[in-house]
This record gives sequence, structure tokens and C-alpha cells, in this order.
Amino acid sequence: MGSVKDLTVLEKPEASKAGIGYFIFSDRYSVFDWGEMPDHITNKGKSLCLMSAHFFEKLEDKGIKTHYLGVMDGKPKSLRELKEPVNSLKIKLLRVIKPEIRGNVYDYSAYQKETSNFLIPLEIVYRNYLPEGSSVFKRLKEGSLRLEDIGLSKMPLPGQKLEKPVLDVSTKLEKTDRYISWEEARDIAGLSQDEMQKIKDTTLLINELVTKEVNRLGLVHEDGKVEFGFDEKRNLLLVDVLGTPDECRFTFKGIPVSKEVARIFYRNTSWFKEVEEAKKKDSVRWKELVRSTPPPLPPELFESISFLYQTLCNEITGHIWFKTPPFQDTLLKIQKTLNL
Repeated sequence: MGSVKDLTVLEKPEASKAGIGYFIFSDRYSVFDWGEMPDHITNKGKSLCLMSAHFFEKLEDKGIKTHYLGVMDGKPKSLRELKEPVNSLKIKLLRVIKPEIRGNVYDYSAYQKETSNFLIPLEIVYRNYLPEGSSVFKRLKEGSLRLEDIGLSKMPLPGQKLEKPVLDVSTKLEKTDRYISWEEARDIAGLSQDEMQKIKDTTLLINELVTKEVNRLGLVHEDGKVEFGFDEKRNLLLVDVLGTPDECRFTFKGIPVSKEVARIFYRNTSWFKEVEEAKKKDSVRWKELVRSTPPPLPPELFESISFLYQTLCNEITGHIWFKTPPFQDTLLKIQKTLNL
């Protein structure tokens, strides 16, 4: 499936019929589009699985269609029926229609002919804050993003809270995610204006739900991402996963509560500098230009990140699935390790 999740296919999706499968959440993780990193984070997979199920069930209660069919414990169950943590979800499967590469350009013409049962090749990003490290600052500096695109009249500061959420869109099926305009997004995915608006409205509802859920824990929900597809009747369907530290950026009193912790460590490595240079030279085949490999995490940071996923899962779901140190103790240890 990818660098983080595996997929077991029970029934393949067709043009007129959804498939059935399992997401199996691994303890692997990825940063900077690299793919699998050297370490496997203990119980990360089970933590992500249970947090995802929690938010899927909340959204289903609100009438938002998703591809979620239950957590797998021998058979599909709701989260409240589960006794022990598991790492698998049963899901509806949609077709993934990959754009062809012609030279250095991606060809999305296939989407002009498709009508139903496929993954929309976009990733929708919502932003409530502009934390340090947000791609927004880099894009504003480069000129690929304008202040008016995000509703601002002057250059923002790192950590700035936005008056209202800002939505952004990037490609999903390219080797490196590429931020694009809403007009280009609508064009390459073959969407109508109404479908594009439905995607935006649903994303804002998801953002509102996740924000409300984590605010009760004292967390700030800075940003996140979601993905969509169309079912057999071309109804919008939320797919992949949501509300986890891998899809969202959470903080607690300025301390990252997400895989941003790992990103902070790796930004200070020579490997990361080589990755950045390679992406500037070739946005499609950049990984082939990188000669070094990412180093493993320091043992103390590795343990803290593992506890971070597990304790956040306990807090968000309201159930003690894992035995961990107190939430704030883990965060303070991360703060000390990274000199935050």
C-alpha cells in the first residue's frame, strides 16, 4: 500500500462497484515524502487505527459518508465493542487511477472520462494556524502562493492563528505532493463547481469536529489533511484516515504532538539537506539523486514518540488501551530532548 499502511484486498473495486479490503496500520512512518524511515515506532499502528475509527464513527453519526466499515477483531466491530487494541480497519475500496507521466508532466486526461467509484487525486489541507515549518512560509517566499490566496493582507508570523480556516489543495498521486490552484485541482480531477464546493464544505466540517475533540484535551489543532473519492453513484466519500498525528498537526503549549517531532530532528541532518537539494533539481525523480540514507532516531526520542502516539490514542478515544507515562510527562521529555 505505502510507507505507513498496508492494504489487503478482499474484493477488487470496479467501475460500477466498490471493493472491500482491510487497512493494516504498521509501525512504520514517513517524513518529507521519503517513504519508510529506519525506525518502527512501537504500537504506532494500533494507535492510529483506533484514533481513525473514533473519528470515522463520529463523522458517520453526523451523516458524512466514509469508506469505514469497522475495526477488525475477527469480524468488523464498532470501537465501543472492542476489548483490546487492533491495527486493522475494514473499508470500502475505490479505484486508484494513476496519472501517466509524459516527460516531466503528469497526464490526468483519464479523469475526464470517469464517472464513479474512484479516488479523487487530490489532498485537501486545512489550516487553522501557520506553525513554524508550515509550507505556507516557503511558498510565500518563493512567490508560488500569494497573501490574498490565504486571506491575509500582510506577511504572517510563525505560530499565527488565522481568523478563519484556510483550505489548500495538492496533488495526491504524484511522486512528490505538489500544491496547485483550486482551478487546476478541479480541472485535473474532472470535478464540477458544485462537487468542488462540497469537498470544501465537508473539509471544514471535519476540521470543526477534530478541533472540538482535541480542544477538550488542551491541544491546539493547527492543520490537517483529508482525502475523498466518489462511490458508485458519484456521492462524495471520505477515504483514507483522518484526525491522527500523521494527518494533523497538534500542539500542547507549543510542543508538537504529531510526527512533526521526527521532522524537527531530521531537519538538522545532512540527509534532509540533500533531499531538499534533490527536489530542487528534479521534482519527479528527486529520490534517485539522494545518495545518503536517513539516520535512525536517537533511542530516547524513539521511546518518547512511541509513548506520544499511545497516550494520545488513550486521550482521544477516552479509553485506556495502552499503559504509558502521563501525557504531559512525555511531552516535557520531548521538549527537553529537542531543546524546544
